[in-house]
Formats: sequence, structure tokens, C-alpha cells
Amino acid sequence: MSDAVIVGAVRTPVGRRKGSLAAVHPVDLSAHVLRALAHRTGLDPADVDDVVWGCVSQVGEQSWNVARNAVLAAGWPESVPGTTLDRQCGSSQQALHFAAATVAAGQADLVVAGGVESMTRVPMGSSVADGSPFSDQVRDRYRGAEGFAADQPLPFNQGVGAELIAARWRFSRTQLDEFALASHARAAAAQDAGAFDAELAPVPLPDGGKLTADEGVRRDTSLAKLAELTTPFRADGVVTAGSASQISDGAAALAVTTSEWAGRHGLRPLARIHTAVVAADDPVAMLTAPIPATAKALRRAGLGIEEIGVYEVNEAFAPVPLAWLAETEADPGRLNPRGGAIALGHPLGASGARIMTTMLAHMRDNGIRYGLQTMCEGGGMANATVVELL
Repeated sequence: MSDAVIVGAVRTPVGRRKGSLAAVHPVDLSAHVLRALAHRTGLDPADVDDVVWGCVSQVGEQSWNVARNAVLAAGWPESVPGTTLDRQCGSSQQALHFAAATVAAGQADLVVAGGVESMTRVPMGSSVADGSPFSDQVRDRYRGAEGFAADQPLPFNQGVGAELIAARWRFSRTQLDEFALASHARAAAAQDAGAFDAELAPVPLPDGGKLTADEGVRRDTSLAKLAELTTPFRADGVVTAGSASQISDGAAALAVTTSEWAGRHGLRPLARIHTAVVAADDPVAMLTAPIPATAKALRRAGLGIEEIGVYEVNEAFAPVPLAWLAETEADPGRLNPRGGAIALGHPLGASGARIMTTMLAHMRDNGIRYGLQTMCEGGGMANATVVELL
């Protein structure tokens, strides 16, 4: 079996809900990063065997296989296929895993992985129009669990899960607010240093302008301002909108091939996909699976947590990376060094590829050999990926 390497990574700036990207169709947002990926790497779109695209709310403008529509909107040859997948928040990280497995197995030479989510134009939950996605058997299994409301179409949610995690690990409101404030500070520092510039493909806007930077970073926030926010998931809770990921719009793309094929076609590998796993845990608390996923990835990689130079743990809610830190005993200084979803935003189907793009840039800029990415997902799942800088 061959290896799998990433030869290109690009993303849009992440737009706030109802922000600059609100006027951009998600297919066009996807097409934009496909064109940017081809331009920056020099790959020939005709050589692409498949486009594997993550998207969570596959309805309306994100229906009818947004991956294939993106290929056509990008002006790529009609011979290039595409498929869209949903592993909830980890959709485009899973797309990367599928792409890596496909080229390593010799079933394709070049696969583009990525994803999109326009949470402004296709609001979260839009795909749940009538009835419930949960059968009676699922409801019966979890009836009586804390945080479970059996009479609701969605009987548990990630906000309640975040509160359950905060209670289990005994995180205070202050701890969560401090983590959120630090995320904004790290993201602002990265912006000021130009650390994101090389990974971004500024998006032309209908009004003639361009979105050139992530919109979610709040430079004027403070612990005092965060302390004023309400706790929507529990009256006596600790999780607020300030310690949760932002609802966002964005897209990101990665080109995956083998080192042998890359060499023959003049493409420069950035990193090797060393290990890729998926794991699952309690679906009611929902957000704890990055912990067993990380253990599984490190075990398969034959690495210790101390050998990983940077960790990207998606900031769906502040308790998620904090619980991960508590259980793994990882170095907090290596966690989300350029900020996370609390500051940068979380366009669901795009976030896995967005985070990988940012992590690769940080690894390159700092000469870091190994990086690990993991993110919680609806249903109590998580992907984890170890990459090695080349």
C-alpha cells in the first residue's frame, strides 16, 4: 500500500452569520476554494479522480450533491466526479480520511477533500423538517439519561452536552470564559502577525469588495463582557454563547495523493497523513469522543502525546478542549495556538478541512514534525488525524 500526502491546502476566510459571505451561494464558495487549490498547487483539475466534500445541512442550496455542483461551478472538466458526506462537525475531516485511504489503496491517484457550510443561507437544523431523525428504539435506549427530553424532535443537543461535560469535569464559568478570551487573543495575534495569510483565498463579494480575513475574532471582548452573557442551556449552567463556537460560513479544500504520484507530476508534498481514526462515545453528552479518538490515534501511530508538537481540538464549546486537556495531560501551550472555533468560527461541514489547513501552516512556520487534529461530532463521535510534516 502506498502512502498518502497532502500537496495543497486552502480555505476561505470564515464569515460571521449574516456577515460578508451571506450573499455567496455555498456552491460558489466551494468552487472558489477548488479553483484556488488548483491555482496554488499547479494541479491539473482533469487529473482529479474525485472530490469528497463535507456538508452537514444537505438541503436547499446545499442539496443535490454540493460536491458535484461545486466541480461544475469551478469550471473543472465534466469528467471530475464529486460526492458529499455527513459526519456532522467532522465531515470534511472524514473527507480527508476517505481521500487518504483511497489513494493509499491505489483506487485513485489524486483526490480533493474538503467541505462547505453556509450557516447563514442554510441554517443549522434545516434538514430536520418533519418528524424526528430518532426512531423509538433510539429514544428508548436513552430515555431517562440526564439531558434527554424524549418528547422533542431532537431529544438532546450539543449545548446540553457541553453543560454535562462542564459538570463532570467541574469547570467553572470563569474557567470557560478565560478559555474563550484566550482563543480570541490567540486568533487576533495570528491575524496581526500575518500567520493566516498564506492559507487564505480571499473571497470576491457581489458588492465588488473582498473578504480577506476571518470575521469572528472579537478584539474588544473581555472577561467582564463575557460574564454578562446568559446561560441558554441551563438556568444554573456555565456555558454561554461566548464560550461556544460561532455560527459561520466558509469552505476549505485539501489535495491528497501519493508521494510517488506527486513526484511524477511536480507537486510538492506538505505533510504525510500518518494516522487516521474515528471513535465514538456517549451520544447524550455527545462531545467527549475526542478523548478516546486521541488515545486510539496515538496507539496506532506509536507516538506519545509529548511527541506531538501541536494539537488542534475543535472548540465546539470550551468544555470540550478543556476536558481533552485534563484527560490527555497534553501541554496547554500547544493547543489551538492560532485560536479556535470560539474566535474563528465553525462552518460545520468545512471545519475539519479549515482546521487542518491552519494546523499545517503552523507546523510549516514552526518546523513541527507531528500534529494532531480531533473534533467532536453529533451522535457522540470524533475523528482524529496525525500528520507528519515533510
